[in-house]
Amino acid sequence: MMAVRDDMNVQGELRSNEPMSRHTSWRVGGPAEWFFVPASIDDLQSFLSELDDDTPVFWFGIGSNLLVREGGLPGVVISATKILRDLDQVDHYVVRAGSGVPCTQLARQCIRWGLGPSEFFAGIPGTVGGALAMNAGAHGGETWERVESVRTIDRKGEIHERAPGEYTVGYRSVAGPPNEWFLAATLRFDPHATASIETLNTLLERRKKTQPLGLPSCGSVFRNPPDDHAARLIEAANLKGFSIGGAEVSAKHANFIINRGDATATDIEELIEYVRHAVTETHGVELVHEVHIVGESP
Repeated sequence: MMAVRDDMNVQGELRSNEPMSRHTSWRVGGPAEWFFVPASIDDLQSFLSELDDDTPVFWFGIGSNLLVREGGLPGVVISATKILRDLDQVDHYVVRAGSGVPCTQLARQCIRWGLGPSEFFAGIPGTVGGALAMNAGAHGGETWERVESVRTIDRKGEIHERAPGEYTVGYRSVAGPPNEWFLAATLRFDPHATASIETLNTLLERRKKTQPLGLPSCGSVFRNPPDDHAARLIEAANLKGFSIGGAEVSAKHANFIINRGDATATDIEELIEYVRHAVTETHGVELVHEVHIVGESP
């Protein structure tokens, strides 16, 4: 079945058999059957409205929390971050951020506007859209604590404004209306909080010292279990530096798996499962993936 018809009118880039290894932070992954980069919101709406109902759609950000198996992704992968980069202050304590805005950029701009608490966004290695999708957090803050409303688009191309009450939000998990993707969020900050560039710079410096930022990874692989840290459990199981193929548990931060240069998606997935089982056997704690593993097996 063709996911995209020949007569579809698109203004953006539409590529077939696009290697996802070009787009994920792990630098691995099989091909997307179709990879669409819309030129505008109108272009995105038109494209979605013309898709067949049974065509799989995968919404893609910047690939910082994603493992794509080597069999690739059927249907259409949509990468709309280039057109969702607006960032505006709509009143003294409220910001409207497109889902393609990097979280670090959001943090820096909010500090310029004197809005806090916003520094924690600098600890999230992705975009606002990804942060919304998983309730990403860092340094004691979580995304949905700031959300006043969100704008979404469904697979028919219709746009919706939704309230936080329409979503079930937990630790690193968000469930809401099916087959919708985030376009933007309205975020409300605290008038009693003080924003500090010094605090932001301290947090960024801590990241540099404690995380393997110069090597391909996805950020944290596992969620922290209640009252503990995944990295501590993995390190206590003597897994720092353990490798399968070109994938290795970072010696700098045990909850990071790095690509030493020649890792495959299969290497990484096998190492994730090895770590998970080893921690269960050692500590009796079953770690839960924070990374999203998608696609077909080779």
